[in-house]
Amino acid sequence: MLLMDYYAYNNKLSYVHPGEKFIFFAGTLTVCFALNTAITCLAITLLMSLAVVVLSGVPWRFYLKLMLIPGLFLIVGVITVAISIIPESGNFIWATRLGYYTIGVTNQSLDNAVDLLLRSLGAVSCLYFLSLTTPLTDIVLIMKRLRVPLLVVELITLIYRFIFILLDMAGKIYIAQSSRLGYKTAPTGFNSLSRLLLSMFIKSYRHSQAIYDSLASRCYNGDLHFFTEQRHWSWRNIGLIIVIDGALVVCSLNAGGLA
Repeated sequence: MLLMDYYAYNNKLSYVHPGEKFIFFAGTLTVCFALNTAITCLAITLLMSLAVVVLSGVPWRFYLKLMLIPGLFLIVGVITVAISIIPESGNFIWATRLGYYTIGVTNQSLDNAVDLLLRSLGAVSCLYFLSLTTPLTDIVLIMKRLRVPLLVVELITLIYRFIFILLDMAGKIYIAQSSRLGYKTAPTGFNSLSRLLLSMFIKSYRHSQAIYDSLASRCYNGDLHFFTEQRHWSWRNIGLIIVIDGALVVCSLNAGGLA
């Protein structure tokens, strides 16, 4: 089991109704996308981080590592947005000439890059809140109550399941190859990696067939059923969510405007 999945089942907010956590996630994510102010995105990132680390009890070092994963991709995206390439000179903060073109950073491109970074961090923190506090079985229950097509629910569930299967297979094959010095040099490493990928493809295909046969033997009709613990709605939590998201909306409107 991945640590991310472990904390989803074992956290201090596991007793909370999944619908309440989904409402908090969806409402805060909507505020993050709809209201275009830096203070709002920073507040959402900090709020969701505190909810994950303090309220749910996820270790902050683990949460920081998770935030660094999309952060590396964000750095590349932010740099490409911040740098402008135009054929003539403009109002650059920093620029250099490269032949007939000017490469540099303008005030507008820098603002766009900062907005992209903050909004993305806010959205990622919302997604981590839901995934680290709510198991997949509860999320599937929410999707069914929202009338999400059963095909989509089925695909999400099976893809999620196969992530663990593929990781487990890749780990076992890698250990077997490493014990035989399969990654001692670069050429042997590339050869072992290609064999690992081929073996994973074949094994995953066979495993998928076995899973389908097991489902068919249990009268599978396109709808996956899960056992979920019955939880009760808390109007106190609903009121707290409305207050928090309302405060974010008011703060954003006072700070600058709409997207």
